[in-house]
Amino acid sequence: MCLCLGLSLVFLATTAQSDSPTIHSLEDFPGTKLIYVSDYLSFIGQDHQGYVAFALDSSRGRDGNSYQAEHLVLLHDEKQGWVELEGNGRYDNTGKELKTIPQSPSFRFAGMPYTGMAIVSESNRLSLKIPPIVRRTRTRHDGSVVSMGTAQAVLTWNGRTISGRVIYESFMMPNVNRLTHTYWDMWNEYQGFYLKMGVESDLYLHSQKSERLAPLMGFRDGFMTLNNQTDVMKDMQVEVLGRELAWGFYKWPTSWRITWTGPKGPAVLILTQVSRTNIGNWAIGGFSMAVVTGELEYGGGKLPVYGLVELIM
Repeated sequence: MCLCLGLSLVFLATTAQSDSPTIHSLEDFPGTKLIYVSDYLSFIGQDHQGYVAFALDSSRGRDGNSYQAEHLVLLHDEKQGWVELEGNGRYDNTGKELKTIPQSPSFRFAGMPYTGMAIVSESNRLSLKIPPIVRRTRTRHDGSVVSMGTAQAVLTWNGRTISGRVIYESFMMPNVNRLTHTYWDMWNEYQGFYLKMGVESDLYLHSQKSERLAPLMGFRDGFMTLNNQTDVMKDMQVEVLGRELAWGFYKWPTSWRITWTGPKGPAVLILTQVSRTNIGNWAIGGFSMAVVTGELEYGGGKLPVYGLVELIM
């Protein structure tokens, strides 16, 4: 165990209970039997050894008197490919935490996204330090809330210090708990893009066909940041240019042409899959994460793009 991780764990143990990492208000938790909450962090960074993409989705839920918690954690190194990390899957939510991310055997959390936070995993020799996240969007519908923001961040992993950007997404939905129930109508052709542009800009967008999620998040929506300013994206179109066979009656997208209109005029984004890892398959659909690279042409200039795409077919 390196000294920096050891000291961080001591700090986390004394602060995590009083300094929660999520910002949901009490009114977001009505007295319902089922509730589902997740905090998703998508990091893209680069050092002299290349790009690193890291994603951590921490979910928890309540089903009557029982409470659940789960991590989905992924890391992709440009040269090594997908790197297996410890901590994936269910773990005990003995503290019945909903507002905060429950501490797990593999990950410890301190601080709050919008005031600054730290994530440490001793077993994975990994830490992620994030200054206060700038909120970019917040939407509500029928008690459900989605809030998104971005910030600079530093990932320390396997002896490397990697500077980059993080896109943060918090999601809360009452009367739902995907950790104890299956909802076939929740996801339909969902494609979520978490991208870093150039050195200091972000791009998030999604395209999906679920009627159930549409009132909360729309069929197509997104935002980008340039010079730390949030730009809206109007008239978005997502065209899948290529697909590959999956283990079932569906195909995975592999390349895209995405267009929209921003404050500086029309934008064209071309993306190509670099690598993809399968997470789940149920014959008629599946869940995977892909690394993509490409280029954005916008406002008379071009920016290189690198990032993660979440695919739920």
